[in-house]
Amino acid sequence: MTATEKLRLSVKKQIDNADERSLKMIRAMLEVDNEYDWWDDLSDDAKSSIERGLKDAEEGKLTPHNEVMKKYKKWL
Repeated sequence: MTATEKLRLSVKKQIDNADERSLKMIRAMLEVDNEYDWWDDLSDDAKSSIERGLKDAEEGKLTPHNEVMKKYKKWL
């Protein structure tokens, strides 16, 4: 029996003896683990662009909103 199989068997035994509160917590944990993450669907280029933007923001390399609006006002 592999370590994973032993662990699975142990967890199943614990679940069989768990109270309702514990069962709800386990279910919530498993549901969160299976939730859809939109990040996984992004292209590598999109992920890199977002990460660059976050890095720029952390470093204070930002343009104030009013300056951006002045620059692009003619297209809005």
